Amino acid sequence: MDASRLAFSAAGSDLQDVEKLDRFRLSVRDPVRDTLALVLAGGRGKRLQPLTNWRTKAAIPFGGKFRIIDFSLSNCINSGIHHIGILTQYKAHTLIQHLQKGWSFFNGEFNEYVELLPAQQRIVNSWYQGTADAVYQNMDIVRAHGPEYVLILAGDHIYKADYRRMINFHIENNADMVVGCVEVPLATAREYGVMCIEHDNRVVGFQEKPEQPKAKPDSPAIALVSMGIYLINAEFLFDQLTRDHDQSQSSHDFGKDIIPAAIRAHRILAYPFFEAQGDHYWRDVGTIEAYYDANMELIDVTPELNLYDEDWPIWTYQQQLPPAKFVFDNDSRRGMAVDSMVSGGCIVSGATVRQSILFSNVRVGECSCIDESVILPSVGIGQHCRIRKAIIEECCEIPDGCMIGFDADKDRQRFHVTSEGITLVTAEMLQQRLRNVG
Repeated sequence: MDASRLAFSAAGSDLQDVEKLDRFRLSVRDPVRDTLALVLAGGRGKRLQPLTNWRTKAAIPFGGKFRIIDFSLSNCINSGIHHIGILTQYKAHTLIQHLQKGWSFFNGEFNEYVELLPAQQRIVNSWYQGTADAVYQNMDIVRAHGPEYVLILAGDHIYKADYRRMINFHIENNADMVVGCVEVPLATAREYGVMCIEHDNRVVGFQEKPEQPKAKPDSPAIALVSMGIYLINAEFLFDQLTRDHDQSQSSHDFGKDIIPAAIRAHRILAYPFFEAQGDHYWRDVGTIEAYYDANMELIDVTPELNLYDEDWPIWTYQQQLPPAKFVFDNDSRRGMAVDSMVSGGCIVSGATVRQSILFSNVRVGECSCIDESVILPSVGIGQHCRIRKAIIEECCEIPDGCMIGFDADKDRQRFHVTSEGITLVTAEMLQQRLRNVG
């Protein structure tokens, strides 16, 4: 008998009163404290190459000073979830460094943790074969933590969300599993898991990346798709993972296998994030174009993603750097930035930056002009350079007089140019030695 029960009994209360106390304590128990978040951060991100040549997708810099994974982790912290496991596999060194530097503030004495779960063949003699297999191979660790609910998150999406509301929805509707969903144009739905639901939000159909996605019955140009966010009763999750593991033909993926099999006999519900939370921003930055566009949206006067919201901060590792500096002010060389975001440690020396994002420690030389570009950390841009609609990878040194983004044919001979005309430049393309890209 614990201290509260002993005290209650000592006061003269009978066993029935003690049982009432137990029921009361259960009724006010915070379900968020019984939730373990698992962030899937081991993906290769093939469509984002060459940005993922040396790092996993979740570790790619975003928004001037963050990493992509910071958004899922910040959502957890801001939602009150302090039990987090991060599943890693592909080229995780950069990600691990970032987590050690920026996410080690949890207090173990209060049972708070961000725990790394690398692929280590704990249960089977293979690396992670799919999203479901990644969780299955860590099922003993998950069981040891004893959660009542498991929140499974993709570590490579940009959005803000209060998971507490999703947990409450799950409990109120007596669900076995809840799938976060959003509406997207039908033309782009083939990149996602497309859902069909009934009037009570019950999922009755699920197709992972179909060639011909189904539209919503009331909106022929819109499809309802999965966000890769799953809230699952822990015991139900263990049962489904074990069943799936025994299926030799399964690809061991939540979208392809777990959900389609579960909807036949279990209560799987859709949670419409846009309707429930009022925030319509969610981006899957899974391609070079999507990554570029999501960054460029941030320099709008009133961007959909508000990075300045003090009520919902985005946490990250913040390197100790001096303020950004702009030097020289005459007609031939004026250091200035317009409609841009410029991070700490940057020096714009007699150069012009327009509609661009400069990450930390970027240096721009005299008489250079940067337009509509995303410049990742520690890039050096020489004098008399002109760069337009480009992504410059971390640690590149752009030589004096270099022209990027003005002649697509010439750029293709040296760099990677997308179908939308975005030029991606890496140190390898410049035949430069890699300097701790991460």
